Amino acid sequence: MPNKKHHPWVLTVAILGLLGVAYWAHWANSRHGGQLVTPALSGAAVPGKPAGGMPLPVETVRAEAAELTLDATAVGSLRSNESVILRPETAGRIATINFRDGTAVGRGSVLVGLDAAMQGAEYDQAKASLGLAQMNVKRTRELFEKKFVSQQALDNAEAALKVQEAALALAEAKLEKTRLKAPFAGVVGIRNVSIGDYVKEGQELVNIEDIGTLKIDFRLPESYLGQLKTGQMLEVSTDALPGQTFAARLEAINPLVDTAGRAISCRAQLSNAEGRLRPGMFVRVRLIFETRGNVLMVPEQAIVPDMKSPFVYRVRAGKAERAPVVVVEVPVATESTTGEKPAGAAR
Repeated sequence: MPNKKHHPWVLTVAILGLLGVAYWAHWANSRHGGQLVTPALSGAAVPGKPAGGMPLPVETVRAEAAELTLDATAVGSLRSNESVILRPETAGRIATINFRDGTAVGRGSVLVGLDAAMQGAEYDQAKASLGLAQMNVKRTRELFEKKFVSQQALDNAEAALKVQEAALALAEAKLEKTRLKAPFAGVVGIRNVSIGDYVKEGQELVNIEDIGTLKIDFRLPESYLGQLKTGQMLEVSTDALPGQTFAARLEAINPLVDTAGRAISCRAQLSNAEGRLRPGMFVRVRLIFETRGNVLMVPEQAIVPDMKSPFVYRVRAGKAERAPVVVVEVPVATESTTGEKPAGAAR
């Protein structure tokens, strides 16, 4: 036989529990600024709840139309438009240095001169030999016209002339390699040698950078491949110059997708006429694909995924109704350290 003495205590505990649930619902509703709505899932009852059950507290937000920019952001590095390290092709002792560190130089300027005494002597010798060969050909041709020498003698003289011409070209090339010239206009770096140093073939002397125009190398996920086109404009910013943005243009898209990270390598170009940027700097890149107006913006949490079509709950006459939406994907930053997620855009 059950003990009837415990029935009053059980009833008291149940009443207190119901009062606690009611207080919690009232407190949650007032705290989140929500309103009591009755779910009406297109006339269907909430799973596990009978149709027409008690109203549930929900949090609502007003969907507002705004301009939406579809873009992609990434991080990249600046590179010189042209960059080279000056290296000698022949060994020798440095005789002259014709530049100051960190200054601009013109294309074809002789930057470093090696001791060219031996190469100069070889050039003078080859030049003299060429002159002798030219006179020999002239005399032999005159004698051949008078039938005093054979055709073979004339051929030998002309062949000797060609040999001396080649010898002079070789001596001139050796002499030219003792003068190291700037291959393009740019800014020289900091040299590592001094006058009197003996340098070997291929030894690094100084770097030259063309920084009037800079290149930007960055990577984007392969999902953007269909939206990328050369000529698109970019916005570039850097932590070194806060609050400033620079305009750039997409110049090249690598046809090969990186299989390791499934990423596309891209290269853009920007003007650096004022010289505020430097190669090697870290930059942030924003590539704008499209700008759409009158797009309804809702929090990402409000969008409910569905097999047929995603939807949101719309409050109408105090009831929550399903409203299908078309979700526009808002690209997120690649290689970002913020970890923030953007809001969804619905139409």
